[in-house]
Amino acid sequence: MKASVAGAGTARVSTTRVSPARIGPARMSGARREERWAYLLLVTPAVLVYWAVMAFPAVFSVGLSLTDYNGGPLRSRIDPISFAGLSNYLKMFRDPFFSISLRNNIYIILVSLFGQIPLGFIIAYVLHRRLVGMRGFFQSMIYVPTVISTIVVGILWQSIFSPYGPFTEIMHKFNPVWENTLFVNPRTAMIPILLVIIWMYTGTYLIIFLANLQKIDPQVVEAAKIDGATEWQALRYVILPALSGVIVTCAILAISGSLQSFALIFAMTAGNPARRTSVLSLYMYDAAFRGAPDYGLANAISTFIVALSLVLIAILKVVEKRAGGREE
Repeated sequence: MKASVAGAGTARVSTTRVSPARIGPARMSGARREERWAYLLLVTPAVLVYWAVMAFPAVFSVGLSLTDYNGGPLRSRIDPISFAGLSNYLKMFRDPFFSISLRNNIYIILVSLFGQIPLGFIIAYVLHRRLVGMRGFFQSMIYVPTVISTIVVGILWQSIFSPYGPFTEIMHKFNPVWENTLFVNPRTAMIPILLVIIWMYTGTYLIIFLANLQKIDPQVVEAAKIDGATEWQALRYVILPALSGVIVTCAILAISGSLQSFALIFAMTAGNPARRTSVLSLYMYDAAFRGAPDYGLANAISTFIVALSLVLIAILKVVEKRAGGREE
């Protein structure tokens, strides 16, 4: 009994490992086939939704921009759709309201790039470095406009800047004979809109920069301070290079959002006076739904908006690469 127990204790269980080389090629191909089917099952719904919601409407819009379609059935024996070539694009470029809309969009892009983003970063930096008190209050108050309905914001500020609104009353305290012609004068009608755009969307970039500033190791900044760097030098040589990718992302968001600024301007001025505050999206809306519909021209405008957005983003990426920026 003792010998059998000892023999059992010293017995070793032999284990054998099956190398991949000994697995048959049929089994390997079957596993790869299952993986491919799994990928297809996971990816196909997203691809179908993307084509149905994004890709197909974009391609269809480009196709309609090359026709003379003005509404009604797409297949009609009475008034069939004919190929118009680039005539809608030529009509768009010759229209004086197109140049006005494009100029206003450029104003909005410049205000977004050099107004919202720098202001949002400065406020985020001040709050992050605790240079002021009541951080939560300022952060909430600056971010609140971004969650309010755009139509509500437009109507609110339209009443504030109206001839009988609070802004007029404030100006009368300084100059009793001052007349409020902001929305009547074509030269000044865009000023209130640009101010509201800065006020409304700065909070978005504040949150983005504040979240990314918290990712930077504070010990790196403190080490730079110990080495004799000033606040400005730490900002320029440590923090800004670390946020280069975030700044580019914010610039892309600003460009794409600026080319889609429809609801705010529609609520504040609807493009008036004399369509001097119109932008490309509002110009496209007028071509499609005001008066006699011209869907070919409207789709040409939408195609131009997409192309302009892609060109501006490409230029931005080239500038970032030459400036030595890096994605974080």
